[in-house]
Amino acid sequence: MSLHQSKIEPLPFVMAELNYLAPASGKPRTYTSDPPPGEPQSTALPEPHTLPVFNARPIASGFSLDREGFALVRYPQVVRDFYDEKELRNVYYPAAAAFIQATLKADRVFIFDHTVRKRIEGAPDIRGAGPRQPATRVHVDQTAASGADRVRLHLPEEADELLKGRVQIVNLWRPIKGPLRDAPLAMCDADTVAPGDLVASDLIYPNRRGEIYSVNYNPNHRWFYFPEMAADEALLLKCYDSETDGRARFCPHTAFIDPTTPPDAPARESIELRTLVFYKR
Repeated sequence: MSLHQSKIEPLPFVMAELNYLAPASGKPRTYTSDPPPGEPQSTALPEPHTLPVFNARPIASGFSLDREGFALVRYPQVVRDFYDEKELRNVYYPAAAAFIQATLKADRVFIFDHTVRKRIEGAPDIRGAGPRQPATRVHVDQTAASGADRVRLHLPEEADELLKGRVQIVNLWRPIKGPLRDAPLAMCDADTVAPGDLVASDLIYPNRRGEIYSVNYNPNHRWFYFPEMAADEALLLKCYDSETDGRARFCPHTAFIDPTTPPDAPARESIELRTLVFYKR
């Protein structure tokens, strides 16, 4: 077990509602744009469960990307305006790629996209219509199949050679402004996730079909968060690992409503980079 129960029991925690996947027939699927006439936007319906989410700060140094599937890192901001697409790609992308490569001791890092989020009470989560809303479903951004497919999609000419080595997909998630009190991110210890908990679900884009994991409820799951994250802190989240030797491969995560958040707390603003991380054999 990645974290002994004796380390967990004395930790402070909040009780929060997390949205798992409700039971359904057939493979869940969600359209990222308007669905065909008569089709629902999504068949992946939420099933809320109220669970303890532990404050991970007292044991922050004990988390590992290869054990629990996530880690807190300190990474000072190098961007003046996270809403400036040009600055993100010209300044943040190369700096973040270098940081991740050095931190994970990887041979190469390729950033394939990013998402800026800002919580607006009651607003729908519409892709391509300004900042996205926080994702409030328990999920993993990739699956065993779509992880490798990302290499073929973004680096088609090199994919066969790159896939001979170890490949990870790692998100770099951070608040744009801190301390972040509104809609923080919760991470599930990957060591407590059983293979049957992960449900491959189609994500249907206008021009292609992707795949993510929705997550079935399991009372053995252990959830953690880092309250009041500062603007110079970030999370590394593992969304895929080609290695199958027992290390963490997928880290379920979700935004959640912290019941201790002050009513006047600024709305959550955050950005996540999605990166392909390569290691030679």
